Amino acid sequence: MSQIKKYVITAMCITLCTVLPLVLHAVPGAGSTILPMHIPVLLCGLIAGPYFGLLAGLLGPLLSSFITGMPPMAYAPIMMTELAVYGAITGLLIRLVRTKNNYFNIYAALIPAMVVGRIITGIARALFFTPAAANETTLLAWWITSYFITSLPGIIIQLILLPIIIVALEKANLIRK
Repeated sequence: MSQIKKYVITAMCITLCTVLPLVLHAVPGAGSTILPMHIPVLLCGLIAGPYFGLLAGLLGPLLSSFITGMPPMAYAPIMMTELAVYGAITGLLIRLVRTKNNYFNIYAALIPAMVVGRIITGIARALFFTPAAANETTLLAWWITSYFITSLPGIIIQLILLPIIIVALEKANLIRK
């Protein structure tokens, strides 16, 4: 895939990081439950590779924060950390894992990226940001609740939707396997 095509895909994914939250935030709590910025960043990593996935993960939340106020500027660095890790690791793993089963390759890139991204972001939050919920619960309980339980619907949506999108784009010859 050409560099220009990768830049165009990345720009589209960054734009989706602004548009999808606008659409889904009409539903109360949809941002932390459905995780609308995660899908375009993970998609960018899968299609364009680790550098472009990292770029989309950094710029998507930042641009959205400037344009829409979502995420709030105080929370944007946390989102940027999480999504940058997702985009980079997904892009790296999809290039490293090469089996004949395309769905396995996609899941082998998505699942570790989602776990590692949550771990790194949890560590970053513990070191650099004190969550308001930390006063009420232990930091570990808060991290598990916010990153795995509350976001479970979004995780499931990502695991179902992203392989379907990738395979559809491949069948339409818009991207290569």
